[in-house]
Amino acid sequence: MENKFGKVLVVDDEKDIVQIIKYNLEAHGYEVETASNGVEALTVAAKFKPEVILLDVMMPHKDGIQTCIEMRANPEYDNTIVIFLTALSDEASEIRGLEAGGDDYISKPIKPKLLMSRVHSAFRRIQKGDSTILMFKDLEINREKFLVIFKGEEIKLPRKEFELFALLASKPGRVFLRNEILNSIWGNEVIVGDRTIDVHVRKIRQKLNEDYIQTIKGVGYKFEA
Repeated sequence: MENKFGKVLVVDDEKDIVQIIKYNLEAHGYEVETASNGVEALTVAAKFKPEVILLDVMMPHKDGIQTCIEMRANPEYDNTIVIFLTALSDEASEIRGLEAGGDDYISKPIKPKLLMSRVHSAFRRIQKGDSTILMFKDLEINREKFLVIFKGEEIKLPRKEFELFALLASKPGRVFLRNEILNSIWGNEVIVGDRTIDVHVRKIRQKLNEDYIQTIKGVGYKFEA
């Protein structure tokens, strides 16, 4: 069974939702703890050390956004994947969650198959970690040698294109905000603006002739293999 001993913390103030999620996770072999609000979540997480946190946005005492911000301020949670659960589907809410440090979103009502797919994917990303070489079906990215091999052939990418591609591929499925990409790849360098990212993404797509990079309109980009 895949990812048999992964630890997942489920945080939601709706008991029926927590029960459904907990049942499905445990049926797939995950170790599960629960919390009903952000304050409780911080306490449970400190003891349980979850690898993935399913975090409701709207909760009493401390909402999911604030909880995520406080977790991301603690280095212990640097490698913890936070997936928001929300009934809010507007773009502004998604951006708030991603800016707070969230890695993904699952909209309510929760669909068990989709939920498990996202959790399995999260644990695959954790297992790959920060390896120098990122391996996918037809794709290899060597971050030390600045080398991309696609279907057995070397694809030449200029440094910035490579850094952008490697950044997105380092966490498949995770949405990277535009500002996050700009700060990570270009830092304080003088650049044209947001269009710089768009141009680099277009060139990468053309060279690979494969759309590994997905555009999240109004938000940023993510890598899917």
